[in-house]
Amino acid sequence: MHPPATCPAEPPSAAPPPRDDEAMPAGLSNDYLNHFSEALMLIELAAADPGIAADLAAWRPVGYRAHFEASRLRRAGAAIAAYDALDPAARAGFEELTGAMNRLVRTAVLALQPPCEAEDAAIVAVVTAPALRRLVGRAGAFLASGGADLAHEGEIEEAQTVIDRLIERAGSGD
Repeated sequence: MHPPATCPAEPPSAAPPPRDDEAMPAGLSNDYLNHFSEALMLIELAAADPGIAADLAAWRPVGYRAHFEASRLRRAGAAIAAYDALDPAARAGFEELTGAMNRLVRTAVLALQPPCEAEDAAIVAVVTAPALRRLVGRAGAFLASGGADLAHEGEIEEAQTVIDRLIERAGSGD
C-alpha cells in the first residue's frame, strides 16, 4: 500500500499571494485580475464541457479603473488613486498588457461558441490558457511591484500570435 500522494511544498522563498481585497504596494490591488482568472478557468473548463461556452460568452472586458469604480471593496478608492498616480508610461504599458489579455479572452470566447466541437474546445484551451496565464502573472507582478515591473518584451506579441492562430484555425473550418 502506497502512502497518499501529497503536493510538493512551495519553495520557501515563495510568498503567499495577496488576498483579493489586499492592497498591493503603493495602493494597487490585484483584485482586478480575478476578472481574467475567471475567464481562464472557464476556458479551461470548456475543454471538458463545451457547454461552458455559454457562461464564457457573458464575459466582457473591463479596465482597472472601471473595475474599482464598480467595486464594493473598501480599498477601491485607494486602488483607483494609486493607479491614477502611476507614471503615465507605466500605466499605458499596463493597459497595453491588459488589452492583449482582453483580446486573447475575446478570441477564445468566439472560438468556443457553437458549433465548437469538444476536440476544438480542447485545442482552444491548450493554445489560450498558457499565454493568458503568463500575461495574468505579468500583470500581477506589475501590481505587486507598485507599477515598476512591466511585461517582458515579446509577451504581448506572443499573445497576438496565439490570437492569430485561433482566428486562422476558426477560419479554416478545421
